[in-house]
Formats: sequence, structure tokens, C-alpha cells
Amino acid sequence: MINYDITQTLDRIPREDWQHLCAQHPTLNYDFLKAMHDSGSVSARTGWGMLYLTAWSDDHCVGAIPCYLKSHSYGEYVFDWAWAEAYEQLGQPYYPKLLVAVPFTPVTGPRILGRDTSIKEKLVERLLALEQEAKLSSTHCLFPQEEDAKLLSRKGFLVREGVQFHWRNNGYRDFDDFLASMNHDKRKKIKQERKKIQEHQISFSWLTGSAIKEEHWQFFAQCYRQTYRQHVSTPYLNEDFFNRFFDIGLPNCCLIVAYQNNQMIACALNLFNQERAYGRYWGAMTFIPGLHFETCYYQSIAFCIAHNIPIFEGGAQGEHKLARGLTPVRTQSYHHVREPQFHRAVEDFLIREGRQIEHYRSELNEHAPFKKSD
Repeated sequence: MINYDITQTLDRIPREDWQHLCAQHPTLNYDFLKAMHDSGSVSARTGWGMLYLTAWSDDHCVGAIPCYLKSHSYGEYVFDWAWAEAYEQLGQPYYPKLLVAVPFTPVTGPRILGRDTSIKEKLVERLLALEQEAKLSSTHCLFPQEEDAKLLSRKGFLVREGVQFHWRNNGYRDFDDFLASMNHDKRKKIKQERKKIQEHQISFSWLTGSAIKEEHWQFFAQCYRQTYRQHVSTPYLNEDFFNRFFDIGLPNCCLIVAYQNNQMIACALNLFNQERAYGRYWGAMTFIPGLHFETCYYQSIAFCIAHNIPIFEGGAQGEHKLARGLTPVRTQSYHHVREPQFHRAVEDFLIREGRQIEHYRSELNEHAPFKKSD
């Protein structure tokens, strides 16, 4: 018999059960999530109240939806501020809302975890029941994989289209082989950018697993905070998160470190497995033209080529990625609004927005940096 519950601490879910359910996806790694929760980076205090819907059989977790009660829309990368304003103009509060997502992580992956289809369907039904019983404005599922998206659609969720930029490995032998697939102008520009980095005598290391020492990790945390300072913003991840994540061994991490005169000057973090690498965070302690592109994109692409990783996801937004060999791909999020009138209004908006997104994606593809013959 399957029992269903709401779980408000990861300590209650056996690590082995969770890792099996999430199919070892790097962004859903139990230790990654636990470090965010235990550090307080993700908590009710920061607007991320944990409400994981779970399914249990003989004390084993056999299904789950990573869900949060959100009091704002920060850290989601799918923007619904206008919806919140419009909803409140109807005289109803938009927050709190339910959010199914990995905090601060615009990456497609499993969202409805379950041993079988019946468990997944029951979990989604309980998700909608929670929305109704608690009289919450809405439920949102960000970047679900295709199987989960189909289930959400069947349950009445509305789809919202988006665009990200990903790089695909077409069996390249090395970075020069990748460059050879690009048209002359784009290839020339990248070579010029990389030459300027070489003229500054900057070198790079790719560090994974035990090769990432505390000095590297502390420097990366410093770079991460510096990026937020430059944007006059508050970091989502606090110092305790970095300490906890380091202590558990930094699973699925590749740290790209830039050196000048034997000193670390910049750093980027990718999460990865054999199927994909995910660009997550970056920062630099000094400004050098082109350093961002080299550290975050060219070094990541070279890493994927060297390790036969098929896809590199460059994160949210960024048309500048197109000229660096990352091409536009469709992303999706799914939304359910409790109030029928507003649900219909959102549905109409998403249809119109979807047409604009498809036109935008077509325009981007016309400016793809690769040779036309490819």
C-alpha cells in the first residue's frame, strides 16, 4: 500500500531512495539540495518553504515532487511578476504560490519522481488538491522533462514556452574541429577573443572531485559573491552552503579556474554527468576583456569535447551565446491558476506569447554561427 504525505525536511527522506528516484540527475543530487536546505539558503525565511509531496511504501520513499511554498518569484528564471500584479488587482493575493523546481537552477530535469506512472499521477493530483485546500493562487512547474510535461498537460496545466542556448557536440575531435564547423566571421571573432586571453598569459585548469581543494572552492565562493556585488544584488547561496557542499565532496562538479601569474583570477562552476554539463555560476576578481566568454563558454565546450559529453547548457537568457556556438532550444514551464477567470486570461496570454517566442527562435536560428551546409 502506498501512503502519501508532505515532507518538510530532507532528513526524513532516505538518501538512497532519493538518488534512485532522481536518476542521478546532477541538479537534483540529494547532497546538493541538502546543502541548500541545511545552510538556510533555501528556507521559509528566504521565501522557499519546503513542501515535498512524497509517496511511501514500507518506510521507503517511492515518489516525490520537489515543491516549495514561495512568498516571491526570485530565483526562478521564469518571470511572472506581471501575473502577480494583475492577480492582486483582482483583489486577491498572488503569494504564497506553489513552485515545483530546483531552487536557483534553470535546468530541465525530472520534476515528478515516482516508481511508476500511477504514483506520479497521484502526486500531481495531490499537488492540485493542496493548491485548492490551502486556497493558493497558483502552482508552477519549471523546466520539467518531457514525460513529466505530458502528465502536467493532461492534468490541466498551461504550457509556457521559453528559449535557452545550448551547445551540441557533433563528434568534435577538439576545439579547432568545433571552430571549423562555424562560418568564417564567427570563427575569426572567437579566435581573436581567445588570442587576447593568451596575450594576457592566462591559463586554465579543469578541476573535478578530490582535485578541488579548499583554496579553490573558497576562491570560487569569493568570485560568486563578487558577481552579485557587481550587480548590486544579494547572493542566493550563503557561505554555509559552500562549506557544507565542499564537506560532502562536491559531487558532479567541474571547477574551471583561470590563472594569471600563478594567481587565481576567475572561476566558473559546471555541474555535469556523462549526458550533459550545466553552466551554473561564475565570477572574476579582475576585469579582462573576453575572460567571461573564455572561462564560461570556450573552456566548458573544450571540457565537453575532451570528455565526450553531448550537450552543454549555458543557463538562462543570453543572445551573446549564439555567436559562441550555443544555439537556441525550446524550454517549457507549466502553470495552473486556481481562479478560473485568471486561468483563462493566462491561457490567452500564453498562446500569444508562444507565437512570439517561436518567431524569436526562428529569427535566432537564421543567425546561427555555423556554415550553411551544416
